[in-house]
Amino acid sequence: MKALIVEDDMSCTIILHKMLQKYGNCTTAQNGKQAIRAIAQALLDQDPFDLICLDIMMPEMDGHDALRKIRAAEGVASVGPENASRIVMMTALNDIKNVARAFGEFADAYLVKPIDPAKLETLLATFGIVPV
Repeated sequence: MKALIVEDDMSCTIILHKMLQKYGNCTTAQNGKQAIRAIAQALLDQDPFDLICLDIMMPEMDGHDALRKIRAAEGVASVGPENASRIVMMTALNDIKNVARAFGEFADAYLVKPIDPAKLETLLATFGIVPV
């Protein structure tokens, strides 16, 4: 598994990295702009991320804007839905407006912080990224 953790809080980044590193390579970005650059390079290299854990509230570019740009970049690169990165939106915001917006922008899942490791692992198995 190749994962990108997009999170501006270092403690959350460390926790997610520890959760995911047992499954494969983890790269980090501190905001949406850094994430877009990493994803663009991965698509150019034809080595896209399997999983993107994307915080919503970040400086420079929030998670919703980054999500739209990620999906647009995948479209430009002719990445079909079956090969698109699985994007898990993560936030402390547990309101229906943010949840609906995330799914409307083609997020694959939405987790509320603090992230429950069991829920994240269940998602990874559901996505077929890790063995059941």
